[in-house]
Amino acid sequence: MQRMTGLLVGAIFGAVFVVVNAQSPLNAVTVNFLRVAACLGAAGVVAMWFATARKEKPAAGPRRNMFGRGYLIVVAAEAVLLFGGLRVLAAWGRPEQTNVAWVAFVVGVHFIALAPVWKDRGIAVPGVVLTLLGVAGLVLASTAAVAWVPFVSGVLSGLVLLTGAATFGRRAMTARTA
Repeated sequence: MQRMTGLLVGAIFGAVFVVVNAQSPLNAVTVNFLRVAACLGAAGVVAMWFATARKEKPAAGPRRNMFGRGYLIVVAAEAVLLFGGLRVLAAWGRPEQTNVAWVAFVVGVHFIALAPVWKDRGIAVPGVVLTLLGVAGLVLASTAAVAWVPFVSGVLSGLVLLTGAATFGRRAMTARTA
């Protein structure tokens, strides 16, 4: 259930990334399609979470807590990097679009750092992708293509989170029924 809760959080944040960052220079039809698809994807993960919660039986004996000390250390470091980095970017006078690239970068690094904490190499995969999308956005922010940063670092990162959450959620549900 803890894993499904982690996937739920990823799906919600993924949907928020898409909804907030799907904007110009994309056309209105594409923006609306992406936003609706993101909300439907998140709703699907919410439904999987509820289905899992309904079927899950309490485990006998001690369980490993995914949200223990290691997790809290990573999240605390993430918060410091996230908010500290945003302040630094503002102090340097970087374009506003740079913020979403920084957020994607930090969230990606947070997933990479969680892989050994959770003893799950699979979580490093979306972490690497988000980190790269963040770096791409940071580079784009220094070019004439700065308007595309929210798409590259925001929308694409959100879609990675949503796709990963839906895929791993589905696999978890399929494994339980098998």
